[in-house]
Amino acid sequence: MNFALNEEQLELQEMVREFVEQEIAPYTAEMDRDNCIREGLIEKAYEMGLLNVIVPEEFDGPGLSSLSVAVIYEELGKGCAGVATSMAANSLATYPVLMVGTEEQKRMYCDIINNGGLAAFALTEPGAGSDAGSVSTRAVKDKENGTYTLNGSKIFITNAGLADVFLVFANTRQSGGIRGLTAFIVQKGTPGFSIGKKEDKMGIRPSNTCEVILQDVVIPEANRVGREGDGFRIAMNTLDSARPFVGAVSVGLAQAALNCAVKYAKERRQFGQPIASFQMVQSMIADMAIKVETARLMVREACWRRDNSLEFSKEAAMAKCYAGDVAMQVTTDAIQIMGGYGYSREYPVEKMMRDAKIMQIYEGTNQIQRLVIANKILY
Repeated sequence: MNFALNEEQLELQEMVREFVEQEIAPYTAEMDRDNCIREGLIEKAYEMGLLNVIVPEEFDGPGLSSLSVAVIYEELGKGCAGVATSMAANSLATYPVLMVGTEEQKRMYCDIINNGGLAAFALTEPGAGSDAGSVSTRAVKDKENGTYTLNGSKIFITNAGLADVFLVFANTRQSGGIRGLTAFIVQKGTPGFSIGKKEDKMGIRPSNTCEVILQDVVIPEANRVGREGDGFRIAMNTLDSARPFVGAVSVGLAQAALNCAVKYAKERRQFGQPIASFQMVQSMIADMAIKVETARLMVREACWRRDNSLEFSKEAAMAKCYAGDVAMQVTTDAIQIMGGYGYSREYPVEKMMRDAKIMQIYEGTNQIQRLVIANKILY
């Protein structure tokens, strides 16, 4: 088991690092203030090949390993967790189609992503967060016409206001429950499909997060992904695959906060010496570094296991949970080291702390991750 990056991955890391330094880092405060990704950034990310990173070579994608994708998202997380979230959402929303879609669905979906399109994973509803079985959006089949009619709404959907294609979960059983949960491809512009309120979030503000409204949205049966009732299994398998990437963004975010704290500690002088010379500060920095490196290794192990076709669900949950907690703790400690300056928007760590909180919430709260881990261990 060797998590050292190979030459190709090191080159990829350096390429993304330069992109972040030139196109993201100088604009993070501006994007945070404006609550949106700056104009032209998505197009530049597309030109760099950062939107279709999980698309296989057979569908004209780069065919990157999970570990290589994690390297990309860690570097993006260092620059801005909100931008990283928007780009990572493409992977989240593409996995279901790659896992169980037909050849026609895979080709159509990947063509959209390969050509610079954004995708959105639409599962969460006002009454269905951690409890995916409570999805109330209905999909009623018209056997005569070979169509489904979707009605309902989704909330907190990443990329919703920008996406070209959506992976929507709806229930095909009138009684509801997980046995009726089914996945569908819905393209932007379909009659009855609209975008509602844009969220004014605490953190990851550049990432577009909106409500999705479905009113008598008619789609062909060919847009159903998998069989009726397969939606819960598809959603869980998708989240398993994507959780290490949330962990990777968390690691990047934590590393950036640690870097800021170290730089400040070397420059800030109190009692006639840099605060980096104080043992209390050294202890905090050491603990922060230990946590960041541990989280990084957990993310890479989960990716390595997936790349080698080993069971990885438990490790994915551990990586997401631990890295999310580390991001919150390290950003908090970075502010503590920097004192009043850390609490000021003049420095980036207060934004990092706001961004870090969502890492413990989305793609399965860390409480849910602990339930997943416990179930894998106990049963």
